[in-house]
Order: sequence, then C-alpha cells, then structure tokens
Amino acid sequence: MQSIFTDKNKQPSNTDLETALGASYQLWQLIKEDILAKYPQAKEEWSFSKYGWSCRIKDKKRAIIYLLPRSNFFKTAFVFGQKATDLIMKSQISESIKTELASARQYAEGRGIRIDIYDNTIISDIKQLIDIKLAN
Repeated sequence: MQSIFTDKNKQPSNTDLETALGASYQLWQLIKEDILAKYPQAKEEWSFSKYGWSCRIKDKKRAIIYLLPRSNFFKTAFVFGQKATDLIMKSQISESIKTELASARQYAEGRGIRIDIYDNTIISDIKQLIDIKLAN
C-alpha cells in the first residue's frame, strides 16, 4: 500500500499530516513524543521511496520505528532481531502482533512487522514494542 503523500518534491508538513491522518494524527504525535521522552537523541527523518513519503525515527545507527502515513490512519513498522523477538513472545503484547511477528520472514537484520493505527486500542502494545526496541 502506498503513502498518501506521493509528490517527491514536497515533503509533508505537520499541517499536511494532520489533514491526512485526521483523528489518528494525535496518536502519531503521541508515539513520537514517547520515543523522544525515552530517547532524546532520536532523530526524525522523512524519506521518499517508490511508495511515497514515510517517516523514520532512529538512533545513531538504526531505525527505532517507521511511521507510514495513510488516509485517516497510519502504519507503524518495526524490525526486531532474535533477542527482541524472544522478549516480545514472552511479553503481554497482543497475540495478533505475536502471530504476525512469528510468521514474518527472517532477514539478516531481523523480522519486520507493520501495524495499522486507527485509534488508541493498540497504543500500549506499540509503547511496549518501542521499549523492547530501545533496550535491544
């Protein structure tokens, strides 16, 4: 699925993002603020690919989370190594996320999953995933 922002020459502004995401914009901001509160050195980077614009929040060497804007919602994407995957499987994170992670293809950098964010029902799981990512 493609980003809602497909003009390579125009990086989305906060206003563009707020308009496109609607009510879920507050959750996008909440996730960003949560990461920056726990890891103030994190950097926000927008990049353009064949799928359109996406946002990555990263530490010095690796992505912590990818935020992928869609119409009235967004996706979060994570890549977890084996150690982090093992911790997630033992955690209280929802079974649907564990199932997706377990069935995700294994790459050298780990397993990647994407989670749709429409409302706040899964935000506590997202925060736990961020904590595991930052700790590993």
